[in-house]
Amino acid sequence: MTKVIVVGGGYGGIVVARALDDVADVTVIEPKEMFFHHVAQLRAVADPAWQEKIFFSYDGLLSRGRVIRDTAAEVRPGVVELASGTRLDADYVVLATGSTGPFPTRLDHPERDAVAGRLRELHDSLDRASGVLLLGAGAIGVEFAGEIAAAWPGKPVTVVDPSAEMFGGRFPDEMRADVARQLDELGVRVLLDTKLDTAPDTPAGAVRPFTVTTGAGEVIAADLWFACYGGTVSSGYLGAELATARRPDGRLTVTEHLRVTGQERVFAVGDLNDTPEIKTGRAASRQAEVAAANIRALIEGGPLTPYEPFPDGIIVTVGPAGGAGYAPEFGFFDAEAAAGFKGTFLLDHYRGLLGA
Repeated sequence: MTKVIVVGGGYGGIVVARALDDVADVTVIEPKEMFFHHVAQLRAVADPAWQEKIFFSYDGLLSRGRVIRDTAAEVRPGVVELASGTRLDADYVVLATGSTGPFPTRLDHPERDAVAGRLRELHDSLDRASGVLLLGAGAIGVEFAGEIAAAWPGKPVTVVDPSAEMFGGRFPDEMRADVARQLDELGVRVLLDTKLDTAPDTPAGAVRPFTVTTGAGEVIAADLWFACYGGTVSSGYLGAELATARRPDGRLTVTEHLRVTGQERVFAVGDLNDTPEIKTGRAASRQAEVAAANIRALIEGGPLTPYEPFPDGIIVTVGPAGGAGYAPEFGFFDAEAAAGFKGTFLLDHYRGLLGA
C-alpha cells in the first residue's frame, strides 16, 4: 500500500493519520507517551480535577496504521530517519510538528507522569503565591488570568502588556471591551501600553518575592510570574531539500494545497507552515483535513482541494463561567455562549478522534 508518514501526533497530525488510515499504510512519529490536550492545560492547572481528563492514549487512533514513539532526526522527501537510528521510507510525508512556547504555555515533556506532576506543581505554586504577574495580554494571558482569579478569589493578579490594546488590537472593540470588563469583575488588573524596566529577577514559576518597575515608574510587587507570549517552531530536523522552504522564523512556505514549496509529496500542516492566519487547533485540524484529502486524491486520482485560511476569529475563556469571542460568520460571542462552547474544551471530540 501507499506509505504515509506523519511526523507529529498533535492536533494536525492525528487528523491526517486517521483520515488516511483506510487508504494508506500510515505511520505516526511522536515522542510523547500520550496525546496531551494542551489547549485545556490552564484549566487543569487551576482545577486539579481536570488533570486526569486531558491525556489520551494513541492506541485507538489507527485501526491499521501504527504510532511509533520516537523523534524525527532528519526528514527528506520520501525518507524519515529517526533518533533511534531507524530509517523509514514513505510515498508521502506530512510534517505536523507544531510549536513550543515558554513555560507554562507548553509543557513539552514526553512522559505523561512528568507533565501531570508539573501541572500539580503549578497548582501548588499558585496556591502558595500572594500575588501573580502575567506578561502578555493575548489569549494565553487572558485565559490564565481568568483561571487564576476564578480559582483563587481575591488573589492579586496583574497582567502587563506593551500593546495599547488587548490581543494586540485584533478583533472588534465589543469583544475586547467585554473581556476587559469580566477580568475587572474578577479583580484582575490589566495594564496596557505598559513596559517593564527590567524583567523579574526570579525564575518564571518560582514562588519568590520580587518587584518590577513600569516605564511610568509604578512598582509592582508579586511573588510568582509567567511569560504568556511568544512561540517557536522546530524545523531543525529538515534535510537540505526541505530546508530551502524554511523562512527566517522557522516556518515552511506551502502552496495552496499545503504542499511544502517545491515538493510534490511533502505536506506541512498547523503551526509549522506559513498560512496567513491565527495558529489555532481549529486551523490545524482543518489544514489536516485538506492535506489528507489531497493525498487521497493523489493516491486514488481526482482534483486537489485548495486550503482557505480562516479569517481572524477567537473564543477565549475568562474562568469556567466567563469568556467572549468573535468569528466573522457568527459575530460576537458573549460570556454564556463562549463558556458554553469552550467550557468542555471539546474533550469528547478529541476522545472520539483518538478512540479513547
